[in-house]
Amino acid sequence: MAAAGKLFSGRFQLLKSLNHHSSAKFSTGRHLCAQKSYELLIVGGGTGGTVIANKFAPKLGSGKVAVIEPSDTHYYQPMWTLVGGGIKTLEDSSRPTKNVLPKQCDWIKQKAASFDPHKCTVTTDNGDEIKYQYLVVAMGIQLNYNKIKGLPEAFDEDPMLTSNYSTDYVTKTYKALNEFQAGNAIFTFPNTPIKCAGAPQKIMYLAEERFRQRGVRDKATVMFNTSLGVIFGVKKYADALLKVIEKRDIKVNYKKNLIEVRPGKKEAVFENLDSTTGLGETQTVQYSFMHITPPMSAPDVLRNSPLVDQSGFVNVNKNTLQHVEFSNVFGIGDCTNVPTSKTAAAISGQCGVLRKNLWEVMQGREPEKEYNGYTSCPLITGYKSCILAEFDFAGNPLETFPINQGVERRSMFHMKKDVMPQMYWKFLLNGYWEGPDIPRKIMHLGLSQ
Repeated sequence: MAAAGKLFSGRFQLLKSLNHHSSAKFSTGRHLCAQKSYELLIVGGGTGGTVIANKFAPKLGSGKVAVIEPSDTHYYQPMWTLVGGGIKTLEDSSRPTKNVLPKQCDWIKQKAASFDPHKCTVTTDNGDEIKYQYLVVAMGIQLNYNKIKGLPEAFDEDPMLTSNYSTDYVTKTYKALNEFQAGNAIFTFPNTPIKCAGAPQKIMYLAEERFRQRGVRDKATVMFNTSLGVIFGVKKYADALLKVIEKRDIKVNYKKNLIEVRPGKKEAVFENLDSTTGLGETQTVQYSFMHITPPMSAPDVLRNSPLVDQSGFVNVNKNTLQHVEFSNVFGIGDCTNVPTSKTAAAISGQCGVLRKNLWEVMQGREPEKEYNGYTSCPLITGYKSCILAEFDFAGNPLETFPINQGVERRSMFHMKKDVMPQMYWKFLLNGYWEGPDIPRKIMHLGLSQ
């Protein structure tokens, strides 16, 4: 405990330093990384990678930590539902990557091209071989629009086809909602793991309300075609959402997976996953508006590496986040096979576990801290309402506030819209927030959960 306490003792000058962040040192991989060796190498500069960099770079010192990340821009992706709903702008969700990484960190602005955990190296797309003592894989999840026939080209052909999951298409959504006049408004959920599993229906609830505001709701059939057999994986919140769906007269079709889009004919083709014939039974549906959630996977470079399991995701112990085969490798976030919803909230719960366990391994000890699967999904149900779902590995509610979070609340909407973005930029990314365990215990003192 003493070693772990010393590790971050200098980091908690919070009140004095929330706005101090300096830019990370930039590298193309040719000059700054001439040594091509780091004590800690982090692959991925999204939420998980940035948090871990901010936790370790100040302690280990300059030249000891590097992040491989090709993008100039860091996005707070949970905000994209609000962008699609016209509540926020895409610019609201972004910061320069150089401003969110710590100044002691070397930023290698390249893509990872291959992993060799036996030799403790990562090769970048320009051929540099980076050695490491310890590796954290935080590459996020890959969008596979091309797995749906007709995409992504159809997005350019039809202004009424949108997707909040990509910066290329999210800004189309609100414009399309305001141009919709009548017909089927379809929202899809693919037959793969996805990030933020609640997002495909969040935009549906916003769209339905927007149609009412514009006076076209009576001419619209709002339809949720999901590959799943349930509306949500946790029963408490599923029951609450089904009440919203019934009240709003939304049609839900289970076990329907989008496989083709025909923009010229305004047709969407769905395969029936419940088919008993085994003959690839399909259904073609006309659409006037469609929001598409694409199939997703771990990035190809990971899927072709020795680091993944049969599902293609980084194979870590779900409790310690340490790789099951390579003890000097850890994973965090959407690219791992940890069996919980892939959200920024899950990363907040994982980062403290990884921080503690990685440090223990660096000191020659066994990892001991365990992740309980905590994740959260603020299920926006309208422009002033939200159900704040929080749960663990077993799907048991793990709610922070001493109230029933399984009902629509305006307060939870403002948590999602106003509070959570500030917590993300100022606390989570900077390494100060490791999930709501302590606030939950304080707020539930004297109460049975």
